Amino acid sequence: MENKIQLYSLATPNGQKISIALEEMGLAYDAHKIDIIKGDQFKDEFVKINPNSKIPAIVDPVGDDGKPLSVMESGAILVYLAEKSGRFLPKDTAKRSKVLQWLFFQVGGAGPMFGQFGHFYKYAKKKCDHPYPVERYATETKRLLAVMDAQLSKNKYIAGDELSIADFSLAPWVLGLEKFYKATDHLGLNDFKHVKAWVENLSQSQAFQKGMEVCPF
Repeated sequence: MENKIQLYSLATPNGQKISIALEEMGLAYDAHKIDIIKGDQFKDEFVKINPNSKIPAIVDPVGDDGKPLSVMESGAILVYLAEKSGRFLPKDTAKRSKVLQWLFFQVGGAGPMFGQFGHFYKYAKKKCDHPYPVERYATETKRLLAVMDAQLSKNKYIAGDELSIADFSLAPWVLGLEKFYKATDHLGLNDFKHVKAWVENLSQSQAFQKGMEVCPF
């Protein structure tokens, strides 16, 4: 492995945020596609890395005092990589707290709610024809986007004036609402002007663009 980070992923929003971080941080890594459609995440080799059978996961060959260290859960991976690289997670206590707050906002709120919306809006139409699930998760998705829009109306990046792992965490999920779920009109995504401008700004980075395409479907 030549001491390079080993990334096990797929280009879903959760996977993309790690590859974006690796590219933006300039950390050397090898990418291994885990095809969740085929059930790769349940194979013994991957379960040894992530017992929860979810992508993404990483192995740092020298992360545990020179020995391999496996890291699961995308939020934890982002913090680990930020601390390893010394980038995109401030050392100042207040600034660090703001980044972590918005990172947790994604991990505990935006990611699960956007994902549930997408499940019922696009993938479960034939299994659930009742309007309630789509209405419930669309309403919450728009509420969360409004929270982000208000924050970004006052800040260049989601946690303040500096690019951070919180941006890497949230942006792929916002992009996924259009790319994966085709829900631009249903959610009125263009109405969240500050969110739209923020995503467009992030997308100008070649590292960001490259990170979005790692381990494609």
